[in-house]
Amino acid sequence: MRREPHLKLCDLLNELDMSRAAFYRMRARGQAPKCIRLPNGQLRFRRSDLEAWLNAHEEAPAC
Repeated sequence: MRREPHLKLCDLLNELDMSRAAFYRMRARGQAPKCIRLPNGQLRFRRSDLEAWLNAHEEAPAC
């Protein structure tokens, strides 16, 4: 079974069309997707965590 590679921060930012500064502000408020901090300080994101985060922020259609 092959594991899905983790997303790098730049991949996440591109996918969300978000600036690095906006992401770190959101992260400081505890509103960013769950991430993994590597020993070298870099961040990685599981695709499943990103999808769960996006689903949790989905709004119901307006009537």
